[in-house]
Amino acid sequence: MSSEITYDTSAEAEVMQGEARVEGDAMTAPQDALGCHSGSDMAEAAKLSGNAELLEKFAADYPTGPHDKPQSMCPAFGSLRVGLRMRRTATVLSGSACCVYGLTFVSHFYGARRSVGYVPFNSETLVTGKLFEDIRESVHELADPDKYDAIVVTNLCVPTASGVPLRLLPDEINGVRIVGIDVPGFGIPTHAEAKDVLAGAMLNYARKEIEAGPVPAPVGGKGDRPTVTLLGEMFPADPMMIGAMLAPMGLAAGPVVPAREWRELYSALDCGAVAAIHPFYTSAVREFQAAGRPVVGSAPVGLDGTANWLAGIGEAFGLSKDQVAASQNAFLPAIKAALAEKQIEGVINVSGYEGSELLVARLLIESGAQVPYVGTACAKTPWNTADAEWLESKGASVKFRASLEDDCAAMEAIKPNLAIGTTPVVQKGKELGIPSLYFTNLISARPLMGPAGAGSLQDVVTAAMGNKERMDTMRDFFEGVGHGDTAGVWEGAPNVREDFRALNLKKIEKQARAAKAQEMV
Repeated sequence: MSSEITYDTSAEAEVMQGEARVEGDAMTAPQDALGCHSGSDMAEAAKLSGNAELLEKFAADYPTGPHDKPQSMCPAFGSLRVGLRMRRTATVLSGSACCVYGLTFVSHFYGARRSVGYVPFNSETLVTGKLFEDIRESVHELADPDKYDAIVVTNLCVPTASGVPLRLLPDEINGVRIVGIDVPGFGIPTHAEAKDVLAGAMLNYARKEIEAGPVPAPVGGKGDRPTVTLLGEMFPADPMMIGAMLAPMGLAAGPVVPAREWRELYSALDCGAVAAIHPFYTSAVREFQAAGRPVVGSAPVGLDGTANWLAGIGEAFGLSKDQVAASQNAFLPAIKAALAEKQIEGVINVSGYEGSELLVARLLIESGAQVPYVGTACAKTPWNTADAEWLESKGASVKFRASLEDDCAAMEAIKPNLAIGTTPVVQKGKELGIPSLYFTNLISARPLMGPAGAGSLQDVVTAAMGNKERMDTMRDFFEGVGHGDTAGVWEGAPNVREDFRALNLKKIEKQARAAKAQEMV
């Protein structure tokens, strides 16, 4: 994709800014005009307000790529979704009203059937510390042990930049746990990684509770087999399939983290090993490792992936080769048959921001597809290294921290038979006449693990690639509309002035020559 086109130097004009702080004055300049796309301005404000250590932690856990701004929905949606899916858990947001409106709208669009608390603020309450007092008062009013096990309070961009100290909230009120987190768009690159922020904070709290003394047992009681905790949100059938594959080895599938209720966190920590199905849960992995739990990367996806994953689980539990072979022999033939039954013919680009893009690409390749490009907005970690190496051995180019521009450039260069990606990638693909599928709703919403996953993608992918002729018809029908002079809504034909354009072009060329001459002086 090309960079922004400008016709004069107005975009380069220096903008005067006020002082961030007034020497000797308790008042600070309000930050409510800034947002997650303010990048370094917000980050610098957060450092000045005492959150330097927090940002350093974020930089270590979620290293940024070529871009330091969110290119998807607000990252805080990830942590908000995790909290809203938990039983007996209340959620309170502290941030700009427009941000809170957008987050609550999206959360209810995705099926949240509960209220989201909001503590409003203005410049005065923000800079005088009254906002923190309001937050503390709100959680005290909300802390009803008959209704809630925990209350999650989330600072968005502005309160984080202003240093609103959620760490000073009490750990519990009336027996209700208080979990305060900061999820600024200028510190958390993707909404997927924001899920890890809250999951890690909850695991940390639960681990300390376990260290302090007895905790409630699982609702259904504790099983007699060692368990494998599954890290990452999955299609509901996947944990059951993983449990079936673990059974021949004498193991069981444990809870899925992010959990659905608080006591599941205790069971998750009480496991024999952790399967990092989604590899970006850096904070959560740190808590499991602090509890002495080994972590196994990748996932039981496809033939090679399942065989290697089962071997890795066996090694983590110290099982014999015969025990691992029992599970492999029970499931690998079924996976091989499912892959062979419905082969995919065509070139497919895979991209997205969910964190499971590499797993989907593996499954597509083993289903017969050519996948020359795999882009993920998430970072490279020890838990997805094996997947990246496998994909590269099959000829795929793997791009971590891929930007929207990376994904679109790959699509324009390769011109695949199908593009799987985010909404703007799908939009761009359809404009080019390339059949496209939205990763989150059409790919993530399907089983991927074991025999069930081996046959889950072929039908939808093959059907989408069969729409090429329809895409060409739509592209031809809308040709010349929506771009350049024809963008926007017009009552009549656009008034194109080629003489103005020619004059402006000469001016730009003259400025370029002057700049070049200046460099030579």
